[in-house]
Amino acid sequence: MRILYSHRIQSHDGQGVHLDALVAALRAAGHEVMVVGPPGYAQAGLGGQTAAIARIRRLLPGAVGEVAELAYTIPGYLRLARAARAFRPDVIYERANLFYLAGALLARRLRLPLLLEVNSPLAEERAAFGRLRLRRLAGWAERFVWRRADRVLPVTEVLADMVAAAGVPRELIVVVPNGIDLDDFPDAGEATGRAPVVLGFVGFVRAWHGLEGVLRAMAADGDPQVVLQVVGEGPALPALRQLAETLGIAGRVAFLGLATRAEVPRLIAGFDIALQPAAVAYASPLKIFEYMAAGRAIVAPDQPNIREVLEHGETALLFPPGDAAALWAAVRRLAQDAALRRRLGAAARAEVVARERTWAGNAQRVAAMAGALRRPGGE
Repeated sequence: MRILYSHRIQSHDGQGVHLDALVAALRAAGHEVMVVGPPGYAQAGLGGQTAAIARIRRLLPGAVGEVAELAYTIPGYLRLARAARAFRPDVIYERANLFYLAGALLARRLRLPLLLEVNSPLAEERAAFGRLRLRRLAGWAERFVWRRADRVLPVTEVLADMVAAAGVPRELIVVVPNGIDLDDFPDAGEATGRAPVVLGFVGFVRAWHGLEGVLRAMAADGDPQVVLQVVGEGPALPALRQLAETLGIAGRVAFLGLATRAEVPRLIAGFDIALQPAAVAYASPLKIFEYMAAGRAIVAPDQPNIREVLEHGETALLFPPGDAAALWAAVRRLAQDAALRRRLGAAARAEVVARERTWAGNAQRVAAMAGALRRPGGE
């Protein structure tokens, strides 16, 4: 099957991991995949966007920048159309991006099936976190694309409900969560049970990720045999470094910076307890799948999207969202019980295997949907 993969990703972060991993899995399954996105994507650095894009965004702030995003649909559409003429796809698969209409427009013109991957309600998300100016236009653009897809693939059931509330029939919505490549995460074995107990966090670090509460709880607890490793970069890091100094725990907190995808499994294998201190209500956090595949004991918030993946007391310890004291109580419980860490970590990895929470499994599901939608006469 020939799959034309459309995207507007500008950076090699979690979005890029999802894109690259799914494309690799589709190709490994024998499908031809042509990826069409911004020309600068291949040159973007790990965790960042191209210098040209960053400069444009600085020069076109606010509503002007958002109009420019919408206008990018034109060159994006032309690039996608040229690729379609040469590639002659059976289906278009697009990663949804705000103000980007190219895949929906081309699929309708060529009468090709459109599978739309939705990772968040971007209009709502950017209104909350990104100072979105043209909110009505953004909401219209998002609904326009959602409603024109033959299948919408949100990453959680929570997000599926949001897509349905926007007018997409439930029978056209199929949840496809994030995944993992188990070959990248060989069984890390049991937690050592030796001091110090290493807490770990992997990912882009924002204020709402809840690491400030973890640092304050570490300082209040005062146990020198509990340390924290933070892997990744992000806007919250300078304040977290300063807070660790102020609290007198800088020697117990290691900020390890960006890590390549090849380095992440080794770093997670060094954690005794893997942290997801907070999560937005609709997300499918990639780090949770990494923690599970690595067989680590996980502490995460007890909310619907997390419960789609983890079960309290079976594959993780869950705590009421926003309750830093409860989060730390779960950490202390695990820090004092190596056997519980081993049991939860082993069960988490087994869950990944049993439920095929892998990119290969996702590729199989996507290909099956695409095959069912493919027009008569396709290969």
